[in-house]
Amino acid sequence: MTDQAFNFDALTPDFMWYALESIGIRAESGLLPLNSYENRVYQFTDEDKKRYVVKFYRPQRWSLAQIQEEHDFAHELVAHDVPISAPLVLNGTTIHQYEGYFFTLFISEGGRQFEVDNLEQLEWVGRFLGRMHKVGAAQPFEHRPTIGLEEYLYQPRKLLQSSNFIPMHLENAFFNDLDMLIAQIETHWEPSSIIRLHGDCHPGNILWRDGPMFVDLDDARNGPAVQDLWMLLSGDRQDKMMQLDIILEGYQEFNDFPSSQLKLIEPLRGLRMVYYMAWLAKRWNDPAFPLAFPWFNDPKYWEGQVLGFKEQMAALNEKPLSLQPQW
Repeated sequence: MTDQAFNFDALTPDFMWYALESIGIRAESGLLPLNSYENRVYQFTDEDKKRYVVKFYRPQRWSLAQIQEEHDFAHELVAHDVPISAPLVLNGTTIHQYEGYFFTLFISEGGRQFEVDNLEQLEWVGRFLGRMHKVGAAQPFEHRPTIGLEEYLYQPRKLLQSSNFIPMHLENAFFNDLDMLIAQIETHWEPSSIIRLHGDCHPGNILWRDGPMFVDLDDARNGPAVQDLWMLLSGDRQDKMMQLDIILEGYQEFNDFPSSQLKLIEPLRGLRMVYYMAWLAKRWNDPAFPLAFPWFNDPKYWEGQVLGFKEQMAALNEKPLSLQPQW
């Protein structure tokens, strides 16, 4: 599959240096690539020895208005004391353009990895998610999308059907089981109140210093509040119940959580499973993807996905997680 709209070929070190210079920043150290595939993100120090992170957005993924909403949301959260890495305002704007690329600058945030099995840290994260969602509920995004079946199931299904990734001997089993999973998700999916979300709130997007620091609002969109909680849950059902209780104990100090949304956890997991496969297929022409995900083009991966569909259908049939009664 080819997609010239997502080409990062122009991002040479010289190009990035001139892009930064165009906004008055002179990079003195080398540009160290950070772990990002959707965009290109680099850490560097300037001539005053200040550490920055520059993010070059993937061309034609987000419009200028959609990026502006991301930045405005970050600054709104900071104004309400939610610890999140927000883009710097330089020359009166957070969004800069150079030779067809949008880019933005951040202060380099130090920190260690958030410990998902540290219950004190988990409760702390819950408190700030409650505060984040209280801000997010003030108004929806106008330009950014809303989590739903079209973007996360139907479009990925079409893209996978038109790709050449699924081995021929697995095609029938793969698409039969995928269609059964889609049908089952449809029966469990129901309209819910939506707010502005982080959108991709997994442990890798939380740093820890003297408390949590949320990073990377690139996938911010409208959706149900539970979207920002379920990726923090791991282990068996009992583990997840305990973790959920701890997160919501902190969350509900600042915001009411709609417990009816707990039934959306497994449908959302199914959406992410299908969306992720299509995302990799769509980006495969980007040289970074075959290097980072070589297993994606291996028949064993697709055999595993057929099994994954069956496991997710079984999870959808289980009783949803619920809050433990408070005595």
